[in-house]
Amino acid sequence: MSIRPERIRRVRTAGALAGACLAALLGAASTSPIEEARATALARAIDAVAPEAWSEHLAFVRAGDVEIGHLAAPPRTNATVDGTARNLATAARVTGAAPLVENVATLIDPPGSALDELGWLTAILQATPCDLLLDLHNLHANATNFGFDAADVIARLPPDRIGAIHLAGGSRVGGRILDDHTHAVPDPVFELLTAVGGHATRPLSVILERDGDYPPMAALLDEMDRARAALARGRAGRS
Repeated sequence: MSIRPERIRRVRTAGALAGACLAALLGAASTSPIEEARATALARAIDAVAPEAWSEHLAFVRAGDVEIGHLAAPPRTNATVDGTARNLATAARVTGAAPLVENVATLIDPPGSALDELGWLTAILQATPCDLLLDLHNLHANATNFGFDAADVIARLPPDRIGAIHLAGGSRVGGRILDDHTHAVPDPVFELLTAVGGHATRPLSVILERDGDYPPMAALLDEMDRARAALARGRAGRS
């Protein structure tokens, strides 16, 4: 992993970096230990960006020397929970701060799993000091793909451990939802954001993700307005 802190600092000085730093190459959700060299490179990037927080996907990205090139959902087992906790502890030690952990979308139910989505996320939160970056489109995709109730998962998550939110859109692939970040946020995801607003107890940063097929800026701003309104409805429902 090649990190050029001086370039990152120049971009940050220009005011073009957000308040969060997202790791995608550690592959922490694994029984295999992460490479400290990768965590050290990440630490240099975090130092250069100086974000409010950093996050890591609950995914694995390699097996031995084989790079998958994809954020793959791991088998949801107690052994994976233990390995993930060890890896996140290593990452926190090297970087100086525990990350937020983000749930991932998948088109296949991870083979060998003993835990469902809620059980997996709850176990990770119990085993680590890391709070949850709840990606609502990933949750919606998995709920649709595997037949569970996303709103029920939100209602049963620890309300004080939800630290941030991602919104995105996706597409249908063979009857399932692919989280592709190239489409508008669908209505069910905004409805889930309202549910989070009514459940979570902490202030929430809400990030809209878009990686391609960009619409006019006005359309993206409209999505952010919808997000603000959805979150506000949830917050209002708590009073």
